[in-house]
Amino acid sequence: MSPRPAAKGKLPASPTKLFVLDTNVLLHDPTSVYRFEEHDVFLPMKTLEELDNNKKGLSDVARNARQVTRTLDEIVSSREDGIRDGIPLAALSRELAGGRLFLQTEAIADELPAGLPTAKSDNQILAVVIHLQGRQPARRVILVSKDINMRIKARALGLEAQDYFNDRVLEDIDLLYSGVLVLPDDFWDRHGPGMESWKHEGRMSYRVEGPLCPDLLVNEFIYQEGERPFQAIVREAGGKTARFETLIDYAHPRNNVWGITARNREQNFALNLLMDPEIDFVSLLGQAGTGKTLLALAAGLTQVLDDRRYAEIIMTRVTVPVGEDIGFLPGSEEEKMGPWMGALEDNLEVLNQSDGHGGGEWGRAATNDLIRGRIRIKSLNFMRGRTFLNKYLIIDEAQNLTPKQMKTLITRAGPGTKVVCMGNIAQIDTPYLTEGSSGLTYVVDRLKGWAHSGHVTLQRGERSRLADYAAEVL
Repeated sequence: MSPRPAAKGKLPASPTKLFVLDTNVLLHDPTSVYRFEEHDVFLPMKTLEELDNNKKGLSDVARNARQVTRTLDEIVSSREDGIRDGIPLAALSRELAGGRLFLQTEAIADELPAGLPTAKSDNQILAVVIHLQGRQPARRVILVSKDINMRIKARALGLEAQDYFNDRVLEDIDLLYSGVLVLPDDFWDRHGPGMESWKHEGRMSYRVEGPLCPDLLVNEFIYQEGERPFQAIVREAGGKTARFETLIDYAHPRNNVWGITARNREQNFALNLLMDPEIDFVSLLGQAGTGKTLLALAAGLTQVLDDRRYAEIIMTRVTVPVGEDIGFLPGSEEEKMGPWMGALEDNLEVLNQSDGHGGGEWGRAATNDLIRGRIRIKSLNFMRGRTFLNKYLIIDEAQNLTPKQMKTLITRAGPGTKVVCMGNIAQIDTPYLTEGSSGLTYVVDRLKGWAHSGHVTLQRGERSRLADYAAEVL
């Protein structure tokens, strides 16, 4: 229900809410003005000024600022009889939004408490919220901001403030798809009757029918412990039937991957995805020390150097420092990325000692040179517009990517390219990103169940007893 315009340009009284947007919401999601359903949106003049200040440059923030500006221009241009009474958003948003967009069209007197500097941008936006609430005491006026301090100040002033929730993939991160399902104890009793089984290329396949089948996803791992342990991957799922296929046991030394064997169940699941040529996208979640980088590199080296399935390994990561930034780095693109690739160096050292090719020190040195010749280190800054053909692309620390950045990276994949995303969503260093809105969470949720993608959440650390205990108690 759209509100009726009031006389003399005043905002109408309405049961719908009025959301006042902080600049960081628009910079975070350029389409946010369309995300408030039937409710109205208000943009203070200071928000528009800050958009103008952020539009220059090549960063994602600058791109988003320009996109927001174009969106607002399209909205304002659609209204020929003035904007004082608000602009309906329904047609422009293809019925996604049913409210109106209001822009600040008049000067607002300073109504801030004494002691708050009026020159500060945040305080000017708070003054707008106070003014709107005073004009419409019967209507809920809500400030929406990604800035925690801004929301705290608003609540201290008796104003309602909220975070921007529309960018969240999941409200509860515990509901994130893990890629692994434990079969109930009575699974075979309920699904066993009428089961078909056959052997193909040394692996057993089972077709079952039962109540659990509609909930299964393609490439989801299932297992059952007990006297007769069972591990398999779901190859077909839909309706009341499903087809499982047993796994390659990468925990056995004869199936080692570049000298590496799986140390636990989830690592075995991960290697089955990483070594499967039919899987184009693999996502690995897990805390520090679970073996994400080591497994991805071992599988990549085997398929590049031994199987000749891919031409080379390309590795990239988000360059977000944990502490203070150390400034500009000298050298070429790969040299600048070198300090960020400590994890690569550490894991190559392990892989070079465990490749099983022998040859002593000379052999290891030759292998090391061969490995480094097939690994390229690239910066995320230069990915836009590229296409990778027949490459094995590893994206490390992917939890620090926004959904838009993640889409930009994954769509770089050309024919014959495999993309491996790794990260720990408990270690997000990017401002305004949370576990629920991270690009890694986004891609895991959106690609689950696709026939050519797979996901595993690694549970157990294998780095050392010190690292495992520290991760648990610190």
